[in-house]
Amino acid sequence: MTNKEKMLAGELYFCDESLKSEGNRARKLCRELNSDITDERRREIAFELLGKCGENVCLTQGFYCDYGFNIEVGENFYCNYGVCILDVCKVKIGDNCLIGPQVGIYAATHPLDRKLRTEGLESGRPVTIGNDCWIGGGAVINPGVTLGDNVVVGSGAVVTKSFPSDVVIAGNPARIIKKL
Repeated sequence: MTNKEKMLAGELYFCDESLKSEGNRARKLCRELNSDITDERRREIAFELLGKCGENVCLTQGFYCDYGFNIEVGENFYCNYGVCILDVCKVKIGDNCLIGPQVGIYAATHPLDRKLRTEGLESGRPVTIGNDCWIGGGAVINPGVTLGDNVVVGSGAVVTKSFPSDVVIAGNPARIIKKL
């Protein structure tokens, strides 16, 4: 398997020259996205950068990602200022989702074994966010998390595990504070 294939499968991999090149492509598109451009060009970049992009998608300035091709967003997606999505594995976000400012969605992780970490090995676990979700400002969604439909994540929450549909979660670590 290539390092890219290992990365996509959630296995340990090295960020080789091929992956660095793909990361550079994403950074270049993010730099343009984060500049003073028209709404039309911003939309064009979203379709070029992301692996799947629904209609009526808004990526505001301050958007960053590792590769972009591993990010899928549905219809009516709004991403506020300063969002970072580390997409070494698939990050799938459903329809009608709102992402608040300074949110981090992290599919990237590293081995717990320090020897493997210092050798430069990396890995990831996919993140899935259902339809009709709202992620409050400053929240962090960790690797391997799945959120059901109609989940509201409170500002500043640190989401370390998966949650079912129709709940409000908040805190560090996040926990259910209300059923909808």
